[in-house]
Amino acid sequence: MEHPENSEEYKGLVVNKGIEQPSSVNPYLKRKPKKRQLSVAEFVEGIVKGDITILSQAVTLVESVRPEHQAVAQEVIEKCLPYSGNSIRVGISGVPGAGKSTSIDVFGLHVLEKGGKLAVLAIDPSSERSKGSILGDKTRMERLSVHPNSFIRPSPSAGSLGGVARKTRETIILCEAAGFDKIFVETVGVGQSETAVHSMVDFFLLIQLAGTGDELQGIKRGIMEMADGIVINKADGSNIDKAKLAQFRNALHLFPAPDSGWTPQVLTYSGFYNLGVKEIWDMIYQYIDFVKENGYFEYRRNEQSKYWMYESINEQLRDSFYHNAKIESMLSEKEQQVLGGNLTSFVAAKTLLDTYFDELKK
Repeated sequence: MEHPENSEEYKGLVVNKGIEQPSSVNPYLKRKPKKRQLSVAEFVEGIVKGDITILSQAVTLVESVRPEHQAVAQEVIEKCLPYSGNSIRVGISGVPGAGKSTSIDVFGLHVLEKGGKLAVLAIDPSSERSKGSILGDKTRMERLSVHPNSFIRPSPSAGSLGGVARKTRETIILCEAAGFDKIFVETVGVGQSETAVHSMVDFFLLIQLAGTGDELQGIKRGIMEMADGIVINKADGSNIDKAKLAQFRNALHLFPAPDSGWTPQVLTYSGFYNLGVKEIWDMIYQYIDFVKENGYFEYRRNEQSKYWMYESINEQLRDSFYHNAKIESMLSEKEQQVLGGNLTSFVAAKTLLDTYFDELKK
């Protein structure tokens, strides 16, 4: 379009057209073709061969909330099942600051010196406000994160502990199929997450700190009862009090004997000075031999599979209920009636459930 300044009324004023501007897109830039998603057979073949890239892609599918990704992920898991189950699964818990990630770095390097492969699945706490997650565990596992035989995968809990726990359980199957014979599952901290992790591991290790006053006050009874072994970290120099060690051992005797028949042990170690790490692994191997011999190992694995079957049913029923179009339209109304005192919570819930079941019959 010509400039209006070049018209007759503006004699003596000339405005040039100017230089044509090049495109803002680099003409030499070649767009990469969109990556083709692997087929189920290609995923399974890559995982069984131990291809870390394909394993990572499969775990991403497992963690995805998209239905099409979930469908592929479930098929991959099903086909990987025959190759799974051949690992030692260790759950690692402890209060924040107890040194879980640093301990995993030390424990992992120790066990990898003997051969084999190690996968670390760390459930990372997400912000309740922003839903964001730092996923910073790898930074505290400096040596393990660069080891060729290790695989570290942090998973954000994203406010849904049950969901991330189920995905972690499925990731264990994929890692075992990829040839990882040691699996560590690190939990968010002391709380509800321990129960979920306890339901997917063979040995549950509780890490405590030395020199922090009365440690027993900081431990929930439920966590103590779940522990197959307690280790006291940073127990170096004058930081370990033999009386505290006796406190833990005495406290364990107050609890009912575990179903496994195993007597939980209390050990001390120092991750910083690499002291006492061998003894911890000796305890874990001793426990595994003990429960395999008395049949509890197989029994527990079967009970865990049954537990996760029911958990999956509960989760899918819940998703089906909340994603039902009729329920979605009614929820807000019933919620307002409950808040206004016009309806009790129980009547509102029954009305919604009755509506849901009626919808299923149609």
